[in-house]
Amino acid sequence: MEEKGRTLKINILRYNPQLRGDEPKMQSYEIEEAPGMTLFIVLNEIREKQDSSLQFDFVCRAGICGSCAMVINGQPDLACRTLTSKFKKGEITLLPLPGFELIGDLSVNTGKVMRAMSERIESWIHDEYADMADITKLEERMNPDTADEIYELERCVECGCCLSACATRRMRPDFLGAVGFMRVARFEVDPRDKRSHDDFYEVIGDDEGVFGCMSLLGCEDFCPKDLPHQTRIAYLRRKMVKIW
Repeated sequence: MEEKGRTLKINILRYNPQLRGDEPKMQSYEIEEAPGMTLFIVLNEIREKQDSSLQFDFVCRAGICGSCAMVINGQPDLACRTLTSKFKKGEITLLPLPGFELIGDLSVNTGKVMRAMSERIESWIHDEYADMADITKLEERMNPDTADEIYELERCVECGCCLSACATRRMRPDFLGAVGFMRVARFEVDPRDKRSHDDFYEVIGDDEGVFGCMSLLGCEDFCPKDLPHQTRIAYLRRKMVKIW
């Protein structure tokens, strides 16, 4: 006879700002735990079997898209890579990521913030001769060490966990944040981008950029991809101080 799993208690903040008269409230659900169960599976089972009105986001289910980021027992993380077995008491509280526009329940609009960040630092490869280049011509070979460094910086999935964990961002809504600095660092080392580094430094060289960071390490502590945010921020600071 198959052994029955323990009963999990899932507390979820419910609030739909689009629904007139609705007010924030906590709602609890109970679900039987299964081996290897993640919070992504839990939320889908709740929506499919108990409450079809529950709102949350997901796309890839593999920790790549960053869509399912939320606050899990007080810490921002990805639901799809969080196992229920790590919570020994069997009670889990889920809240939407702070610092973003709330769509409903656990769903927030990270896209608006990420697009503004991308436009602010022009987060695309700049090559003034690209339009005139022969499209059949292969890119120049890249040094393997440079390619590895770019790959490391590209592992950011822009989930928003670093921004939600950032105290500076809570005080200064225009603070670029670790996700933006990681993007700047990525283009700074990419030989295909023809911009002057001064273009980057002009955007990030103030209190809304790297000099506004208070080094509380929230971004690095809660990054689901374990990226070296503080190392990159310190590197950018040193580069700008040396140039200035």
